[in-house]
Amino acid sequence: MTSRHDHYTPQPYDPYADDDGSWFNSDGRASQQQYQQQQYQQQPYQQQTYSYDNTQYPYQDPQQPHQAAVPEQSQRGYDDQPTYALRTVEYQQVPDDEPGYHIPETPDAGWDDTPSKRRAWVSRGVLLVILLIQTVLSLRLSNTAFQDEALYLAAGHNIIDHWMNGTPLHSGYESYFSGSPVLYPVAAAVVDGWFGLSGARALSLLCMLGATALLYSFSRRMFNERVALVAAALFAVTQPSIVLGWFATYDAPAIFLLALAAWIVVRTNRAPAAAVLLAAPVIVLAVAVKYASALYLPTLVVLAALTAWHHKGWRCLLRAFLLGLGTAALVGVGLVYTDVLAGVKATTTNRAHGTDTAMSLVEKSVEWGGLMFAAAVAGTVAYALRGRMNESPRSHGLGGPGWRWRALLGLVLAGTALLAPAYQIHLSTSVSLYKHLDFGLLFAAPMAGVGVIRLVGKHFRYPQLGILIWVTALCLGVSQSEWRFGLWPDSTPLVKAIEPYMKPKAKYLGATYEVPVYYLQDKTNHDQWTSTYGIGYSDKKGRIHHGREGYRLAIEAGYFDLIVLDGVATPDLDKYLEQQVTKSGHYRLVGKIPFKLSSGGTGWYQVWTKTS
Repeated sequence: MTSRHDHYTPQPYDPYADDDGSWFNSDGRASQQQYQQQQYQQQPYQQQTYSYDNTQYPYQDPQQPHQAAVPEQSQRGYDDQPTYALRTVEYQQVPDDEPGYHIPETPDAGWDDTPSKRRAWVSRGVLLVILLIQTVLSLRLSNTAFQDEALYLAAGHNIIDHWMNGTPLHSGYESYFSGSPVLYPVAAAVVDGWFGLSGARALSLLCMLGATALLYSFSRRMFNERVALVAAALFAVTQPSIVLGWFATYDAPAIFLLALAAWIVVRTNRAPAAAVLLAAPVIVLAVAVKYASALYLPTLVVLAALTAWHHKGWRCLLRAFLLGLGTAALVGVGLVYTDVLAGVKATTTNRAHGTDTAMSLVEKSVEWGGLMFAAAVAGTVAYALRGRMNESPRSHGLGGPGWRWRALLGLVLAGTALLAPAYQIHLSTSVSLYKHLDFGLLFAAPMAGVGVIRLVGKHFRYPQLGILIWVTALCLGVSQSEWRFGLWPDSTPLVKAIEPYMKPKAKYLGATYEVPVYYLQDKTNHDQWTSTYGIGYSDKKGRIHHGREGYRLAIEAGYFDLIVLDGVATPDLDKYLEQQVTKSGHYRLVGKIPFKLSSGGTGWYQVWTKTS
């Protein structure tokens, strides 16, 4: 009697036999080989039989040739039929719903990115490292007070003295400050009174660190931990973030408040529509601290609608309407009961135009924020084409939002980075451009994180590309921030040189007089000084003279008791003033104090005192 196989016995399944080079294809379907094996498994077993005494017996078709592959099979033409008739054998057919063999289960990925406590603590640890890097990068900067820092701190001390002792205010700060003089200047002056300039700068550092942490939080809620960490890492090492982290001006608190407002908007996306009104006071406070923050109000309003679309549908428009209405109402109240409208017009809406060309402003914008913006554009395109933000196939929510929603979100966030350059091009000035760029980069950072994550790929396929982008951003931020902090000279020798000449009723001329006023605030004040940026000299007949003519007449009349020039802030005018001082015969040169800029330049302070 011969023996034969009743059915096909497959080999053990190899999950990587048909591997195409990736862990998991983009559409999540099984490979072609797996599909063919499954189809074969589901086919019912077909058996050739012969009828013998009304009983079905398994038997080989006599017309079919023998299979040489089966060694037990007889090599003759036919087997001995009577042998099979000795006893009846019942054939048990394999049920269709139960496979005859099982493919061993293999994991679809070596990790899972579903939410967990471990993932949360790991990401927070990485965020802490990012914040430490940002702190070190800002603390490494060193120089004496910049003109704007000295102005705001001295004004804050003056306002506090006015409130506490009735001391008169030296000038109308509301008419030319780029933010409310009773908010940041006062707060910074309080810190400065206890801890000095370093304390006031540390306040800015805390604000920038808080902005980075909030950026991570709302980016994580909109996307995932990886995008949030990359966004925070890129934002922390840009030149504006590093400089503003050790710069006592309005900008750092305003950026923090905008980040807080964005966090509230994103965080309340599932709450009742009225909950978004919690962001309205924060937005108004940000605008009061820095008037230019109002430029980003439309972004927050649109973001309020987009972040709630999946949970509320068209009702998300109610959130945007409530946020816009509440913010506008609070701003209107502030304008009616305060005197900041003149400052808003002078420093923001009706600001004087400069002479910088559009091309030069574009080049500077690209130099200081172009890398991060390029990553944000790449992230916008990639996110619009494929919304799946899950790097592991086990992740939840594989469907994701529609491409129109994704494209609109990317355009809103990445496009916000263009607002500051566009506004500066409109004004034809590069003044404060590097600071204003950081406001837009705060909103573009999440899309930059998406761009870098998509470039790295699933399962960290190309981590070297992400590292290259971050290291490049780090190198640019370090070099540019060091250059930025070295654009003004160390004022310590100048302050020591002019301190003996400070008198209560004297008049002084200086390019950056705010610095000596800050360091010598107990001996001089703003009303005693005239800037080289503009003059309104009144002659003996009461006529007011401006520009170079005003400076020339004032010097000829011996109006100033002390003249200080540095050749840095207004170099062309300083040369003209030097000629007029020499021709007048009323002044003598006290001395030239050399200085060296950390950015590489050199120069000297020239100090003249009146002789007659």
